[in-house]
Amino acid sequence: MASLDSPITIVRPHLIEFGVGTAGKLGRWAAEKGYRRALVISDAFNASRIDVLELMGEVTVFSDVMPEPDTANLEKVLAAANRADAELIVGFGGGSAMDLAKLAAVLAGSAQTLHEVVGPNKVHGPRKVALAQVPTTSGTGSEAGIRALVTDPATMAKLAVESLHMLADIAVIDPALTFSVPARTTAATGVDAMAHCVEAFTNRKAHPMVDIYAIEGTRLVGKYLARAVKNGNDAEARAGLSLASLYGGFCLGPVNTAGGHALAYPLGTRWHVAHGAANALIFPHVLAFNTPSAPEKTKAVMEALGRETSGNVTSVFDAAYAFCAELGIEMKLSSLGVPESDLDAMADDAFAIRRLLDNNPRDLSRADIRAIYAAAF
Repeated sequence: MASLDSPITIVRPHLIEFGVGTAGKLGRWAAEKGYRRALVISDAFNASRIDVLELMGEVTVFSDVMPEPDTANLEKVLAAANRADAELIVGFGGGSAMDLAKLAAVLAGSAQTLHEVVGPNKVHGPRKVALAQVPTTSGTGSEAGIRALVTDPATMAKLAVESLHMLADIAVIDPALTFSVPARTTAATGVDAMAHCVEAFTNRKAHPMVDIYAIEGTRLVGKYLARAVKNGNDAEARAGLSLASLYGGFCLGPVNTAGGHALAYPLGTRWHVAHGAANALIFPHVLAFNTPSAPEKTKAVMEALGRETSGNVTSVFDAAYAFCAELGIEMKLSSLGVPESDLDAMADDAFAIRRLLDNNPRDLSRADIRAIYAAAF
């Protein structure tokens, strides 16, 4: 793990507006900048409430964002972006909408294709349009980052693009937009936000400059997630989770996630399990697996979640599993429709995600991954 004298690069959206009732600040910011044509990329539900953004001028809405979007969904977004000829692109929704907005901002009207920019720092700049991100869930932290992912249906693998050119000009984080998120989704996305923080905190690339966000984000989830699941209109709890999600996004840029996300991805790409639900199911298994390699940090994580353990693998697993299960999260692969016959293929897929597995504090072999899937089945 990195030390204080290790170099690190930190990036943030140029402007962050945070707080209940701040959604309309986007429209005022856009008007001050002189943007007359905007494209809002969203799902059907959030598209029905874009008035809260108070955008002026000509507003085009793409409302067909799919959960776990694939390359075909991206192609539809790019076609809409080219037709709209927008000066401002807005991602309005969860991580799927915000990731597609990032890709539209750099690929629409560009000579580059998606496959030419997959990987780190391959996008040609500068970007021609402004980019705004407005999250409506508290999970991905995508509003703060420079990565975007879509699924290739041919390989059932995530294609990850990383570029400073996908950093938002403004992120507007209004916790009121999350009041309508159902309890089950609130629980899963909250654990996803926490997983970003925990995986960064225990990461081989972990850095003291990021640790402060990682452990505080974990603490916020431990304090507020159960409250928000119980009462979706609890403004303080929703704000706490929105901040935890933002902090998780801060962790993703310089450090990124590790084994937990690598094992969660095949659940989404192969069986369309929602990203948050997949990460929540996997979380206690990988946290416990990693405990021998990061005992002190694992102890700090469990304390931040308000859970006492003896520090051994079994007690860590039991406490982390209970934290998720008590929120009403489904914790068995078999109950999510994943067949046991697919566990080997999932293990192959996860083991190939080296960009994340190589961050894990403890080496995960293909056999280890297969064993974790079997234990979670």
